[in-house]
Amino acid sequence: MNTAANSTAPTLVLLPGLDGTGDFFQPLLETLGETVRSRVVRYPVDGGYDYATCRELVRAQLPTDGPYVLLGESFSGPIAISLAAEAPKGLVGIVLCVTFASNPRPRLAFIRPFLPYIPYHGTKSSVPLSRFLVLGKWITPSVRELHLKILSKVPATTMRARIEAVADCDVREALGRVRAPILCLVAKHDRLIPRSAARAIQKQAPAARVVELDAPHCLLQCVPQLAGEQLREFVRKLT
Repeated sequence: MNTAANSTAPTLVLLPGLDGTGDFFQPLLETLGETVRSRVVRYPVDGGYDYATCRELVRAQLPTDGPYVLLGESFSGPIAISLAAEAPKGLVGIVLCVTFASNPRPRLAFIRPFLPYIPYHGTKSSVPLSRFLVLGKWITPSVRELHLKILSKVPATTMRARIEAVADCDVREALGRVRAPILCLVAKHDRLIPRSAARAIQKQAPAARVVELDAPHCLLQCVPQLAGEQLREFVRKLT
């Protein structure tokens, strides 16, 4: 956990992407430093694949001693939305980062029978594809190393199960009930989540502030300085 200089400022609770490890927040945490108090939630590497289980894991780790902001990255966006819809005590804002409120690619439903055969693990066949989809030309040696470490840590069964959970996800009704301020961070060069996902969020939450950054899907990892500026400003306005 990072300790912000202003002890009354909200805690930024970071909910991880598909891997669930929380390790990929490292570049962002290094950028934020002591300027924003933060807490990383981590999902089990084995088990706890579905949204309901992950949501309860997050609920159990929400701060009880002050205000907080929920940041849902990619896979975790629906979790942040569904919890925010309950208006839990202490929640003052929500950040939806490169994410969605329902299956972002419903037209690809036909690939579900092939999920068991798609390489997800940190093998020679999966790493180049994963890098292309989430990092692109923004990859750096440090991010490459971190990405490979995470891929080698998470079993393929976990990744497949969470992708299946995404395919069945729909929290649009819950999003319409969120009353906390919303910041939506969108990557201009996202090869995983189409721009239509952000438009769908805007439709359900017209007051949401949408910011597009020149980045790939791994926005928080590849342009942490730009993302950090947006997060600091958002948290500052909620203080």
